Amino acid sequence: MKIGVVGCGAVGSFYGAKLCRAGHETHFLLRSDYEAVKARGVRVLSPEGDFTARPRAASAPERIGPCDLALIGLKTTANRRFAELLPPLVGPRTRILTLQNGVGNEEALARLFPPEQIFGGHCFVCLNRIAPGVVRHMAHGRIILGEFRRPPGPQAEELAATFRAAGVPCEVSPNLERAHWEKLVWNIPFNGLGVAGAAGYEQVLAGRLRPGQPLGECLSADRLLADPRWFALLRELMREVIDAARALGHLIPYEFAEENIERTRCMGAYRASTLLDFERGLPLELEAMFLEPRRLAQAAGASTPRLDALCAILTELDRRGQEAPPPKSC
Repeated sequence: MKIGVVGCGAVGSFYGAKLCRAGHETHFLLRSDYEAVKARGVRVLSPEGDFTARPRAASAPERIGPCDLALIGLKTTANRRFAELLPPLVGPRTRILTLQNGVGNEEALARLFPPEQIFGGHCFVCLNRIAPGVVRHMAHGRIILGEFRRPPGPQAEELAATFRAAGVPCEVSPNLERAHWEKLVWNIPFNGLGVAGAAGYEQVLAGRLRPGQPLGECLSADRLLADPRWFALLRELMREVIDAARALGHLIPYEFAEENIERTRCMGAYRASTLLDFERGLPLELEAMFLEPRRLAQAAGASTPRLDALCAILTELDRRGQEAPPPKSC
């Protein structure tokens, strides 16, 4: 299979490297990491075993050409670049799989490509990109994928089998939209509170910063779980997300929140992707991961007071962070 990976951060590099190691003709579309990957490949440091993969490095999508699979690991803040980056990789038989956070990504792709070519998924994995062409894998790695606005068919099963053959646990969801909401049960509280913790507990509850307020430390996963106040708030947010999903017709059981909490305990001091973006002064993935889920929840009649406050304070922190990146101690 010829595979083009667009968005070669931690997620794209990790899964792309696994597919490359499995023998697929794998191309990475790169900017800042181009020279490093071209010279040394991609190094994955993992408790499952370190390895180096040698994908083909490309600095422009035209240098890759049409693929059997276009794998998207871009931050959702870069979705406006779909029309620039993807058309050279997509032919009439190309399958387009996005592993991005949040909701609305497949809809953005469907404005450019036939819906029957679009697949979506999410991954429950603990990863960080620690240097150009180097990814540290700490735990987990499972992918759940499905087809856009249709039940899964043979192509989804073939994609899942391709990942499994590359050593990636992979399941096919009968309902991709529900799968996205299941991932939001983790993403909204852990990504959101990890950043919002820099504002302080009382400010997060109120959904606003004090004028001129200095920021404190962000909160890794273990700190959110260890502090009784943050842990209680995390659980409340999880329940709100499940309530929203159920209002939309996705009957996620409330026990799913506890399952997510237990899976997170082994991650230790894991710092979620949104926290890393914040400390680097990069735009946060607000739209796909927080604002659009909130709009969908409210349209379905769900009550979201904790999510409302979180969205308000993240919006303010995002503005501040891009104006003057917070100190690295975050």
